[in-house]
Amino acid sequence: MSYASLVAVVVGAGGVVVLSDAGSRGMLIAGGVIVLSIIIVALLFDRILERRENDRKNLPARPEFYDFGLLNQPMHMAELEGRTLKSLDYVVFDTETTGLRPSSGDEIISIAGVRVRNNDVVSGDAFSRLANPGFPIPKSSVRIHGITDDIVADEDGIAVVLPGFHEFVGDAVLVAHNAAFDMKFLKLKEPATDLKFDHLVLDTLLLSVFLDHDTHNHSLDAIAERLGVIVEGRHTALGDALVTAGVFVRMLDMLETRGITTLRQAIDASNKVAHVRKMQEQF
Repeated sequence: MSYASLVAVVVGAGGVVVLSDAGSRGMLIAGGVIVLSIIIVALLFDRILERRENDRKNLPARPEFYDFGLLNQPMHMAELEGRTLKSLDYVVFDTETTGLRPSSGDEIISIAGVRVRNNDVVSGDAFSRLANPGFPIPKSSVRIHGITDDIVADEDGIAVVLPGFHEFVGDAVLVAHNAAFDMKFLKLKEPATDLKFDHLVLDTLLLSVFLDHDTHNHSLDAIAERLGVIVEGRHTALGDALVTAGVFVRMLDMLETRGITTLRQAIDASNKVAHVRKMQEQF
């Protein structure tokens, strides 16, 4: 129910009172003006919220990133390459950042992950933290994720936050949408944190291209709509991680019907797609 509708219900619940004397009628008129003013303000508030939601839906998707260095995935490959996709543990994660250039100083300001096990999202098993980048967050980025300097003012830097995320992931396979982007941020922080993010990685963007190569739009929103995944909390790290997890679970069934049942097969399919997409950028 909208805010204006809620006000109207509350006002309507009071019923209609008929007053005879002039003073009472004056009070009634004054009260009616106040109620009308409240309803007008509520309607304006509804429009602001609707406009803000539409703005969020119309925000541009991140550019696609490909890093062939991330496709050489040695960790646990010998042990896991023959395991069925549905038998593995995954952490589906997402980041919100100050910008799109990790190699030029942009920083993670929010990171979240959810666990997928036995072909289902594990309820309540999630990691979500904010991080202070140490410099003002550009307004162009705030427009996308809504994270302001005030929100992260008392938060630790990402170098302090990442060990907790690394521990949460453990030996799970990492999953992300447009994974090369998020992984680049993590890899650049390895020297400062003394951590190694050499986990196996699956990318729902590449898997989507493999499964639905005739479709040109492989943004997270477009994939979620095609697969019937409810989108909530878009452009927040936890919200996007949950949407990606829902997409990934549905993809596991689709991959199985296409004969992709093992981790090795899924990585090989993703690598071929990445190579083709990278070559297409030259034309």
